Amino acid sequence: MAAGLHGSARTTPRVRAELQASQASTRALADRYGLNPKTVAKWRCRTGTADAPMGPRKPRSTVLTEAEEAMAVEFRRRTLLPLDDVLGCLREAIPALSRSALHRCLVRHGISRLPQGEEKASKRTRFAETAIGYVHIDICELRLAEGKLFMFLAIDRVSKFVHVAFLDAATKANGAAFLREVVDVFPYRIHTVLTDNGMAFADLPKYRDGPTARWMGHIFDRVCREHGIEHRLTKPYHPWTNGQAERMNRTIKDATTKAFHYPSLEALKAHVLAFVRAHNFAKHLKALRWRTPFQAICDAWAKDPSIFKINPHHLIPGPNT
Repeated sequence: MAAGLHGSARTTPRVRAELQASQASTRALADRYGLNPKTVAKWRCRTGTADAPMGPRKPRSTVLTEAEEAMAVEFRRRTLLPLDDVLGCLREAIPALSRSALHRCLVRHGISRLPQGEEKASKRTRFAETAIGYVHIDICELRLAEGKLFMFLAIDRVSKFVHVAFLDAATKANGAAFLREVVDVFPYRIHTVLTDNGMAFADLPKYRDGPTARWMGHIFDRVCREHGIEHRLTKPYHPWTNGQAERMNRTIKDATTKAFHYPSLEALKAHVLAFVRAHNFAKHLKALRWRTPFQAICDAWAKDPSIFKINPHHLIPGPNT
């Protein structure tokens, strides 16, 4: 039997050619060659003598259309983002996309693994797991030709909910005032606050054991005790221990002062507040399994309402505001 024939083939290319060239009836040819009449009829209808491919068809997604699959593949090739990041970016454009469907699509096209060197493993470990109400607080400066602003920022380690305020200086009184504002704004009780060793949050190390510190203490610590909050300080010269606040400061700067020109400080304030509002209520974050901070707070409310001061659904604009 000639090479390339199926294992169960009953005819050879020579016999197939004779069947196609013969003028005899299908029944007569079947009797002559000892074949099924259906086999004779099949080859008489074909123009060639080669076996047709009988294996599985080219694999294709049962969830994605060809256009959606091509979109996902091209996005991965151009960005070289990890699987979860690609999923987060394409969820709105491809509503039917799931993590497993995306992974199978990338495997089919041979790009399920990023090139060596694209994935950089960080030496720093993740923050320890904690309950909602662990808040990171930090200060940064936003500068314009007109002047500068001191932006106080608070971000919850678990829900990623952010609150900012603009004050005239990074003083002790302003630090305490901002903490009181954070306690009022967050819909749940805050149990821990993490800050750096700046003047607005703590005394200098050489003064922390002095008589004034023992008798009165820093005003920020007094506000913490007033609300039953544990105040933790970062290790000196290790800013990444307060990395959530540091990273959010950089994110706000990248989206505002580093990307736009502002005619006044008031315009800058308005843009920053709008950006923070969009972050809290509209931005889907990978760390929250692609939920928004507001959705994460509502899920925490559904699990344990006892830690909340108000129903978090009242935070959105509507009849309750």
